[in-house]
Amino acid sequence: MIELEVTTGPLIGAGDVLAVPVAPADGTCALGRGADALAGLGVDADAVLAAKEASGGAGEVIEIPVARDGVGLVLLVGVGDGSPAALRKAGAAVARRGGSGRVIATTVVDGADPRTVRAYAEAAALASYSFSRRSSPKPRPLERLSLVVASEQPARDAMAAARATAGAVHLARDLAQTPSLEKTPQWMAEQAQTVADGAGLTARVWDEHQLAADGFGGILAVGRGSSRPPRLVQLSYPGSGDGAASAEHVVLVGKGITFDTGGLSLKPLDGMKAMKTDMAGAAAVLGTMSALQALGVRRRVTALLPLAENMPGAAATRPGDVIRHWGGRSVEVLNTDAEGRIVLADALAYAAARLAPDTVIDIATLTGAITLGLGRRHAGLYATSRPLQDALVAAGDDGGERLWPMPLVEDYRDSLDSPIADLRNIADPDKGYQGGSIVAALFLREFIGAVPWAHLDIAGVGRADGDEDEVTKGPTGFGVRTFLRYLAR
Repeated sequence: MIELEVTTGPLIGAGDVLAVPVAPADGTCALGRGADALAGLGVDADAVLAAKEASGGAGEVIEIPVARDGVGLVLLVGVGDGSPAALRKAGAAVARRGGSGRVIATTVVDGADPRTVRAYAEAAALASYSFSRRSSPKPRPLERLSLVVASEQPARDAMAAARATAGAVHLARDLAQTPSLEKTPQWMAEQAQTVADGAGLTARVWDEHQLAADGFGGILAVGRGSSRPPRLVQLSYPGSGDGAASAEHVVLVGKGITFDTGGLSLKPLDGMKAMKTDMAGAAAVLGTMSALQALGVRRRVTALLPLAENMPGAAATRPGDVIRHWGGRSVEVLNTDAEGRIVLADALAYAAARLAPDTVIDIATLTGAITLGLGRRHAGLYATSRPLQDALVAAGDDGGERLWPMPLVEDYRDSLDSPIADLRNIADPDKGYQGGSIVAALFLREFIGAVPWAHLDIAGVGRADGDEDEVTKGPTGFGVRTFLRYLAR
């Protein structure tokens, strides 16, 4: 990840690329802090802005090549209305236009507002993300972003929060990007143990024998078709500060299907190509846990990562099989490609009954149906508590991740009735309700009891088809920024 630093200047000498803000002003635009340094480089920035008919809109960037005093490039960066959302666009644009291996010195944010500093720096770090398994390394992304401010506080604290958050998102992206040939359930459990060792967490791992002994029938049912057996990981963070032991206890659950063929309900090729990212929920939870100590989160947080590979092996679960989840509830499996809800159900039931949570939140690339209504820019949010729903939406807005509240439609519940088990894992098509994402959420709700609960369906936002602002093509790490802000409130 790029380095993020705060300095009191001067601007010239702090980097080989200088980024200076430009804001809209009375139908034109005006240069902001740092503009006086440009004249010394022989740059007539006002003339360039006029010639380019610049607007100062968020993320607009005008490049001016120079070769003086160690500076090779000047970026005139539109900051729009100066809000955190606008500055995320500006930060991402600076990172993408600054060039590989460069050091950017910037006055785009003045350091007085921690929210804008964090938004700008996080976006720059996230937009510079890269991942490769090539034999010849790709060119280095942006090397360092140096924020030049008049006073270091509170900018330094905000920059530290940006650094921790971006690192957590990068971890989630790296985990989801890792090819599934390498990324077994056991490998994911090992990554979780490594994170725990470095982040003040305690870890517990169930192997396939312990899962069977303790009754985790859903995780076992999904993983039994693979030669690489399933795992369940529990990570515990005690909270920080006085009274941490009595603080609110939040449980995060992340779907961890390390590859999803659909099982015996086999996916077509095009539907399978991106399935190394079907553990993006578990990746987001693990990324979140990695940063709690660095951010000084006071709440107690427990993570559950149900991990399995869904393969059509000789021992695979068949459509029509009845499985028994943790806690004893039986489920008729009528589509083995609706496997995410099956592993989550075990974890949710265990969390509600054994971990004494005040709140449970799960996150999963659960249903393609969510994209029909919300597309690829919003995650679906289901919640049994309005305050929890509102808090997550606010945290998502603050972090630049969009969550859209969805209804838990009670009229659809009877579509999950089975004549031979407590539930079926997909809706009865004879009911004709459609609403696949809603039905999946209703299925999960059956296992959580009375605990306040929220479910994030990130099937649309967990992967991106191209670069856009701070999001890079591929796994997005969606959920990390929302969770870290929610937990820190």
